Amino acid sequence: MPETALNKAPYADPRRWKALIFIALAQLMVVLDATIVNIALPSAQADLHISDGNKQWVITAYALAFGGLLLFGGRIADLWGRKQTFIIGLIGFAAASALGGAAVGSGMLLGARALQGVFGALLAPSALSLLAVMFTDPKERAKAFGVFGAIAGGGGAVGLILGGVLTEYLDWRWTFFVNIPFAIVAAVGAISVIREPSESRNPSKLDVPGVLLATSGLVALVYAFTRAESDGWTAGPTVALYIAAAVLLTAFVIVESRVKAPLLPLRVVTDRNRGGVYASLGLAVIGMFGLFLFLTYYMQIVKGYSPVETGLAFLPMVAGMITGSTQIGARLMTRVPARLLMGPGFLVAASGMLLLTQIDLDSSYPALILPAIMLLGLGMGTAFMPAMSLATHGVEPRDAGVASAMVNTSQQVGGAIGTALLNTIAASATTAYAKGHMATASSPKLLQLQSMVHGYTAAIAWAVGILLLAAAIATTLISAGRQDGGGAVAGSGDGAVEDAVPVMAH
Repeated sequence: MPETALNKAPYADPRRWKALIFIALAQLMVVLDATIVNIALPSAQADLHISDGNKQWVITAYALAFGGLLLFGGRIADLWGRKQTFIIGLIGFAAASALGGAAVGSGMLLGARALQGVFGALLAPSALSLLAVMFTDPKERAKAFGVFGAIAGGGGAVGLILGGVLTEYLDWRWTFFVNIPFAIVAAVGAISVIREPSESRNPSKLDVPGVLLATSGLVALVYAFTRAESDGWTAGPTVALYIAAAVLLTAFVIVESRVKAPLLPLRVVTDRNRGGVYASLGLAVIGMFGLFLFLTYYMQIVKGYSPVETGLAFLPMVAGMITGSTQIGARLMTRVPARLLMGPGFLVAASGMLLLTQIDLDSSYPALILPAIMLLGLGMGTAFMPAMSLATHGVEPRDAGVASAMVNTSQQVGGAIGTALLNTIAASATTAYAKGHMATASSPKLLQLQSMVHGYTAAIAWAVGILLLAAAIATTLISAGRQDGGGAVAGSGDGAVEDAVPVMAH
């Protein structure tokens, strides 16, 4: 692989470690926002009279806008400059958060969530690219990589607890307002200490057709899964949306193969190892995102947990993710091939998910839920750490930014599809169970709760199968050997640094 100025640059910005603080703070805000909203969702749904069918859009609107525009955001950062894009992303994210906190109806809340996704798509790739261009020494980059990942993981834990405290003792609206001070501090710090090399920009023209085709195709795909809940899988509108998604995404591939400066160079995803990483990560996140939603409702509605108790109940899973990522994945990824961490990691996560198919109205948290979510977190953390690194291993310098952005894209799109798909499966199973047991039910309230739990377990069973498929793809498709920390891993070009802990639920 050809050497680049980035790899050979002898000059190290003396303010790079201060810059890391504000870059990590921005990531903490994004991760914290995701987990906070999950905890606050039942309260927001009741306050704004959001229907059960539309509640998932509070999560999906963000994930779809974020995932659909990440490649575009990375390209904008290359064109405008990463520092400028980073600051614009922070200010816009804060403004969208203020709009969400002030929402007076479901439409306003969903619009604010979509806007958060748009500005998040500017913020995330620019933050990662800044980290890459400011830390050029392999050892320093690895250290910054670890610090960034640890803070990102800690943000998930803070979000779970803070979301519960704000929802229970103040109001769910404060779970949006809390982003504003984070954004202000990070923006002021970025203006004062971040400096990027001017020669690292990419002046190529924007691939506007690629942006339009990719975004509209993904919107059609996720909306098709959502319509399946109300209209049925074979209904005309649902099938039409699937066809539209297939046509738009196929057209995107054709356009990308022909334009001079594509939004997504196809060589990035046709590489066997990177393609295997993107596919397995996307599938794994499909299972994770739906699970967060179901467990939040199960704990609060079925088990009667308060928002604070729900947040605390999730913490062992976050601890498992951090442990798997930093103590297993990070330590072993230079000693064994990535597939031998990713495959078993996804299998461990699937075993935890399998335990959760046994939940009922009286399930014990210590005996069933706790070991299940710890296995899930440990397995995901172990698998995600080498996957994040392998996603940019050996990539051409000109493609490193888009390769890194594709990791986030596969996660966010997987999350959007997972939430819509599993919510649809759960709703269908809930309705079928209620109809089948209506005649023998001892009370309507009991039947309602039993139907909900049945729907959750049905959807979680599908998630188990999806995780098993992710494990199979990682084991068979990924062929790279162990990753040498001194090689071109996550550092061969702009944007090639990725956070070490999986994004919880954007």
